[in-house]
Amino acid sequence: MTSFLEKFSLKGKIAFVSGGAGLLGSEVSRALAGAGARVIILDIDSEKAEEVKKRIVEAGFNGEYECFDIADTENIEKTIDVLFEKYNGADIWVNVAYPRTKDWGASVEEVKVDSWRKNIDMHLSGYYFSAQKIAERMKKQKSGSIINFASIYGIVAPDFSVYKNTKMTMPAAYSAIKGGIINFTKYLAAYYGKYNIRVNAVSPGGVYDTQPESFVSSYNEKTPLGRMANKEDIAGAIIYLASDASNYVTGHNLVVDGGWSIV
Repeated sequence: MTSFLEKFSLKGKIAFVSGGAGLLGSEVSRALAGAGARVIILDIDSEKAEEVKKRIVEAGFNGEYECFDIADTENIEKTIDVLFEKYNGADIWVNVAYPRTKDWGASVEEVKVDSWRKNIDMHLSGYYFSAQKIAERMKKQKSGSIINFASIYGIVAPDFSVYKNTKMTMPAAYSAIKGGIINFTKYLAAYYGKYNIRVNAVSPGGVYDTQPESFVSSYNEKTPLGRMANKEDIAGAIIYLASDASNYVTGHNLVVDGGWSIV
């Protein structure tokens, strides 16, 4: 009889993580490797990616690095073809990448049309086309798990009071992008389900990353669990959705926010 915990094992699986060297991507990469997968870190920052790979390998797990720009939508298909052939398929694809323009923090009144369009294209289009292209290749093997990073701000409006007395804000494009990611994830799940390809989203709440003390305090007060997330808090959701423990879950948006969105 197979132990239930074995359903969470990713031993023998091939997992790609776009944005795999970032704040959350690096933790996702390490978690997938720790669960037994051969992890390919996809990122444009080679220095950070090589460091993540080094830590994975030093821990005794399998990690690789490949240069990948999710914002380069014109070349996504060609790049995925190369990766799919080089690594003999893909069992798991996680989109964590967070491409954005230099004026990303602009307030609603200051957002320029070109900036809006570019952010939507880089982020939303990048996620869609990478998921679509990898799903088309997963069809041949009749299996696969695709996980897209969304956000609580894809399901609820920002509480702007938490940004008071800081230079921070929540860009308007972010809500449009993340809401779009949640809904196209459901679409792809419905479309590719007959091929045994599961497509799910994860919506983290605020993750601590040395934000101003006033912001952190305000955020904590409004969260039922009384704190911001640590990056490690998000990784467990990815392991669940990537593994056979969730083999009857598709089109779902798994919210990991300490209760922020329920009150």
